Amino acid sequence: MFRSLGTILLAAAVLVAPAAAQKFKLSTLSVPIYVTVTDIEKRLVPDLVLDDFEVLDNGRPQPITTFDNKPTPITAIVMLDTSGSMTAALDLVKQGAEQFLLRLLPDDQAQVGAFNDKIEFHPETEFTSDRDRLVSLLKELDFGYPTRLYDAVDESIARLEAMPERKVVLVFTDGDDTSSKLGVGKVNDRAREKDVMIYAIGLVNEYFNGQQRVRSQPDRGLKRLAEDTGGGYFELKRTADLNETFTRVAQELHSQYVLGFSPETLDGKVHKLEVRVKKSGMNARARKSYVAASATPSGL
Repeated sequence: MFRSLGTILLAAAVLVAPAAAQKFKLSTLSVPIYVTVTDIEKRLVPDLVLDDFEVLDNGRPQPITTFDNKPTPITAIVMLDTSGSMTAALDLVKQGAEQFLLRLLPDDQAQVGAFNDKIEFHPETEFTSDRDRLVSLLKELDFGYPTRLYDAVDESIARLEAMPERKVVLVFTDGDDTSSKLGVGKVNDRAREKDVMIYAIGLVNEYFNGQQRVRSQPDRGLKRLAEDTGGGYFELKRTADLNETFTRVAQELHSQYVLGFSPETLDGKVHKLEVRVKKSGMNARARKSYVAASATPSGL
């Protein structure tokens, strides 16, 4: 597994585990990159090899020192918008989130949460691998009114910071951020620094606000946040697509390639990352930057 020290992680050889998930022993300075590859029809591509990939750091090709295409454990927070506009659709959203939770692997861990004028997490003080418990906790999520979207993502990143596994926030919303203290830029910076991947599902929603029918649009910053961190962004026009989309996120997270390289310089600056697949018709999605900060060995 990867242990985060800033965004430069110590990474090395794969230890073969008896379970389906692979764990990584950390030993040398390396930058981890989790890559989703799809073909022209957006199908996941699971059978590429190391030589099919190219990694560029600030435009310079880098030797790939770590490669694997087997599932690695994740620690995830599923954060749902429960503001007033979601009143009619929330049961369907929870059903979609349930599809994601039921597809967690035995070594995965998660919490569920909600945001409106307040932000809540369940379980409150721990992560759990108990999928049935997580599904039952969805029922405890409360309604509210203003939408603290980016504050909720930021607090989720803070909870994930100390976790040793891959860190993921899966956030769902149907509207704009209306009352956060933080903007998307600050949250994006923190996600980069703490090596957290953001997946976002946005719903174009119609609801009655007490006076008239209103059509909402997902916050435009969500797509940028997901793309910059290597996650995926899905914008839906029908609640009927929720189950399929939450399922797709689980499939992607368990089908990603793990690449790593040792940076040439540790200058403390933000470096641009690019991952390319040499085979034609393939699209690689990965985080777009990292901070080339030095790391202090942790005694591993």
